[in-house]
Amino acid sequence: MVGIVSYGAYIPSYRIDRMNIYMAMGWLNPASMLPGEKAVANYDEDSITMAVNAGAECLTGFRRDTVDGLYFATTTPPFIERQNSSIISTALNLSPNIKTGDFTNSIKAGTSALISAYDSIEAGTSDNILICTSDCRLGKPGGYLEEMYGDSAASLLIGKNNEIAEIKGSFSISYDFVDHWRTKKDEYNRSWEDRWIRDEGYGRFIIESISGLLRKYDLKPDDFSKVCYPCIYERAHAFICTKMGFRLEQIQEPLFTNIGNTGTSYPFLILISALEEAKPGDRILLASYGNGSDAVYFEVTDGIEDAKGRVKGVKNMIESKQMIDTYEKYAVFKNLLDIDKGGRGEEAFTSLSTLWRERKTVLGLVGSKCRECGTPQYPPQRICVNPDCGAIDDMEEYPFSDKKGTIFTYTGDNLAFSPNPPAIYGLVDFDGGGRYLFDFTDCELDSLKVGMPVKMSFRRKYADENRGIYGYFWKAVPIR
Repeated sequence: MVGIVSYGAYIPSYRIDRMNIYMAMGWLNPASMLPGEKAVANYDEDSITMAVNAGAECLTGFRRDTVDGLYFATTTPPFIERQNSSIISTALNLSPNIKTGDFTNSIKAGTSALISAYDSIEAGTSDNILICTSDCRLGKPGGYLEEMYGDSAASLLIGKNNEIAEIKGSFSISYDFVDHWRTKKDEYNRSWEDRWIRDEGYGRFIIESISGLLRKYDLKPDDFSKVCYPCIYERAHAFICTKMGFRLEQIQEPLFTNIGNTGTSYPFLILISALEEAKPGDRILLASYGNGSDAVYFEVTDGIEDAKGRVKGVKNMIESKQMIDTYEKYAVFKNLLDIDKGGRGEEAFTSLSTLWRERKTVLGLVGSKCRECGTPQYPPQRICVNPDCGAIDDMEEYPFSDKKGTIFTYTGDNLAFSPNPPAIYGLVDFDGGGRYLFDFTDCELDSLKVGMPVKMSFRRKYADENRGIYGYFWKAVPIR
């Protein structure tokens, strides 16, 4: 059977209390005041970097050469004409002999990718397809959407061996229903009236897709242990539960007050939350929303316990957080303010031909390992760095992106430009060998210590806005 083989989630370390947004901008929209907090991508994160980190978490313990497809679902792709999924595939060190595809333009693009992956594997044209979903949507400052939107990513590995949850069926509906939209000229999302979105959107389409799935497979509400669906309106969420005949304890908590409406990744994060609590034999129903709805149902297998011990999941990442205390810092992270970067903050220029030649080294963090003595090093070397070896041109590729390490040295630089000063960088010693100089992110200078364990995180190194180029590389983050 085809099903979920593994899952991974990535929720940025930073959060902002919605009251901080309201205190700064609420005078423009006094009726907002949403409860809770939302997840905020760091200044060096976007939908691609978060997708890579979620995908890496999902692939923990798996051979990456077994993945023969990668689908990326987002409504905020950094590039319109450059395949974003190919960047993610390269950063994850997947084989170039795979199918890649970008699913976009709807917040239900993640479940659309899921159904497409299922169809491909069921037809025998693929064995394992990695689905990465991620979004960094912007609401205009002072508006309701600014408080609503959160940032995150989620990933599912779909295959036909060692599934932790079998896909038993699906049902889809599609409508040109205009609630939130953005044209290629828009930096911020636009939206229609809330009551319209709540009653005619969420309150209708999710019910229609779930009802269609129940009829198609002759199922009843009581057949499910957990039901997962996104809804940003508390009353509408409760209405769907009551209208469909589900009990309150069947409904998976929608996470809105913890992370916000995170777009394409939102349904998957709720599903992963349910899988973290699931037992073998449980049936889980998932419904998405956006220009209609997809409904998919799963049956949990005995493999679920292995997955729980292998990956961190949603609960761990929700609990591990840092609060952004001021709206101004949030605004800088989101590039809402035209701050003075000074001469040291000038944008770098990317040589695209060099990037192509060094794509594994830069995007995949691939170094070399000596075949003679087994010493690894980054970047790749022709001569072994082990003074007792010195072998020449006898190296094999060695990826460092999935390796943990410890801080050997670090410094805080108040002269180098950083949107979150000071700029912090230092040497990392990798477990198993290898040492390199990295930027540190998602941390404060006072929190670092020599010997502290760190891991690699794919980040945006710089943005060359004039040429439409984003430079990506890996940074070191303290292990959460």
